Order: sequence, then structure tokens, then C-alpha cells
Amino acid sequence: MRTRTRTRTRTRTGIAARLAAAAQAVDTPGIVIAVSHRGHRTVHCGGSAPPPAVPRDQQRYEIGSASKTFTGLLLAELVGTGRLLYDDVAAHHLAPGRTPDTAPRNPATLRHLITHTAGLPALPADFYPQAVRRWSTDPYGGYPAERVVAAYLRTRPRHRPGTRWHYSNFGASVLGHTLAAATATPWEELITHHVLAPLGLTDTRLHPEGTPGAGADGPCADGPCAGGADTGGPAPGRPGADATGHRPNGVTPVPGLVMGGFQPAGAVRATPSDLLTYLEAHLDPSGTPLETALHAVRRPVLRRGLGHRHTHTLTWFQHPSPQGPLYFHAGATTGQQAFLGFRPATHTAVVAVATRRIRLRDTFIATAYALLSEESG
Repeated sequence: MRTRTRTRTRTRTGIAARLAAAAQAVDTPGIVIAVSHRGHRTVHCGGSAPPPAVPRDQQRYEIGSASKTFTGLLLAELVGTGRLLYDDVAAHHLAPGRTPDTAPRNPATLRHLITHTAGLPALPADFYPQAVRRWSTDPYGGYPAERVVAAYLRTRPRHRPGTRWHYSNFGASVLGHTLAAATATPWEELITHHVLAPLGLTDTRLHPEGTPGAGADGPCADGPCAGGADTGGPAPGRPGADATGHRPNGVTPVPGLVMGGFQPAGAVRATPSDLLTYLEAHLDPSGTPLETALHAVRRPVLRRGLGHRHTHTLTWFQHPSPQGPLYFHAGATTGQQAFLGFRPATHTAVVAVATRRIRLRDTFIATAYALLSEESG
């Protein structure tokens, strides 16, 4: 018994040392790296800025494109409960009752949209003119959901859906709006009641603090989901607060990112603890409220092409390793970065968040990925 205890202690000490070294390797004002290994969590906070009033590991971080894993899980849950089919044509839900002469131009399905194979560009063509003047602070806020849908319905696919992979915030956003249209329920309400609440993600939000929808009693509380006024700020009894992101220089702060009509592609902000809870559900879906959906998003559905290691599930990039496949997704906003990854074979999950958008010589993703790929216990 003592031998087992000593082994566990050495393992935890080794993980803590590796997290500290990893944090040192990334030049950012604030960083949190958290690991769940066989049910035990280890968290390290660091960064060049002085420690904030609210501890770094209790702040909520923008996870950017890693939000797509939440929208993909929502899709899997709605399909698993029989409300939708992966092969539903998105435009049929977004523009029902069209005649053949006025039928939408894109036959892409829900599966195509979530796997980036719908033949769409990264963003709509008319997105850039309105965003360029505020590209580094608020590029998405001026482009609402109705405009995303209208742009999609008039966009012809660049290639036949399902034949080529091209990463698209546009497509993931259209998927979220399609799910809302098909269920007659706002996307925020869907994601809250079908993903966040069942998994117990009580300190995850879909808006920056102080903006409409950033309610105090849970995701989207007192906001558009409930139809009330914004109360702003963290929930009573919880010290959570939004982390402040920074420009690439690591000094200039940027405001919290408002995603406008692109919420399904990048709106999630959460504490490292909530993000570990989310990944732990993926590690062992058994007995969770989303068991079927969580198993579904681990199945590979496509390969990017010759020379790529990536296999894609509905929501995750998947890489092979000697100790079983790695699943991961990264994200970046105007001032923050995030990495989420898990490896079921070693019962390991890794969350890394940073308060700087690192564009050149980015060590953040490589460092977080190395922790996931090397951690074998």
C-alpha cells in the first residue's frame, strides 16, 4: 500500500514539475495549464504579469475555435435523441418552403458543416469590409446571426460538399443557426440545456462580462435565453471573472470578444476547472447524461488527405500515438489562446489557456500538445 502511495506521489510531483516547466516556455502575461490524470487534477498558474486579484485558475478564458467542439457535441446529442439527422440539408431548415427556382444554392448537410467539408470559405465574402477597421478588437460583433444565414443562403459552394476539407468559422456558425432553426430554439438555449447544464459546467459563459446575455446565475442566465436583462458579473458565491486578453505585444489589453453571428464557432469562455470537467466527460462517457453523444464525437469520420496525420471526428482532430489516439482542438481570439486535449488510453486530459494572442514563433500549442502526447503516467 505504501509503495502505491509513493508511486502516486512521485507521479503527481512529476506532473507538477512538467506543468511548471511548460508554463515557463510560453511568453504570456497569464497562463494556466491543468491536467487530469486518472481522476487526479494538477493545476499550474504562471505568466509574466503580477498575480491578479482573482486567481488565474478561477478566471474564465476565451477558448475561440475550441468552442466548435461544444456545437458539435450539441449536434451529436440532437441526432442521438432523434431530433435531427446528420444528413439533413442545412438550407432546408434555414429556408423551408422554397420553390425550385428560389431554392438555396448549397446542398451541404449538417455533417458537412461541422467537419469543414461544406465547400465554404473561412468567413463570408462581405464579412471583411465591415470588420477590417476593428480587426484587432471587435471583428465579429457587427455581423449578426441573420446576416450569417443570409450570406450562406446566397453562397455557392466552392466544391461539391463532402469532397474537400477547408477550415471554416462560417460553416460552424451556420450549423449552430441551423440547429436553432430546426428546433425553434435559440442556439444559446440549446447549448445551455443540452450540453452545459447536463455536464455541470456552471462557470461557463457565452458572452463577455457586462454584455447582454452575460448573466449571473449560469450560462446565458437572464440574457437572450431567458428574455430578461443582463446582470453582468460572476455568479454569487463563485469568484469567477473574465480573464483579460492582450495584443501580440503582451502588454496592450483587449476587450472581451463579442462573437455576433459567429457564436457557435467561438463564443465559449470557461474556467480551467469547467474545461477539465468537460474533457473528463469525454475520457469516460459512461454514466454521463450525454453518454451516446460523447461516444459519437470520438469516432473518426474523415481524413484530411495524403501526408496528413489528422483524422477528424465530428468535433476533434485525432492523432495516433503508441498509447492510443489523441483528441485535441485549439482556439484563439483577439487576445487569448486555448488548447483542449484528451487521451482515453492513459486517462489524461490537458487544458491550457493563455492571455496573449501569439502569432509568431508560437510555443503555446506545441507546448500543450507535447504535454498531452508525452503524458503516459
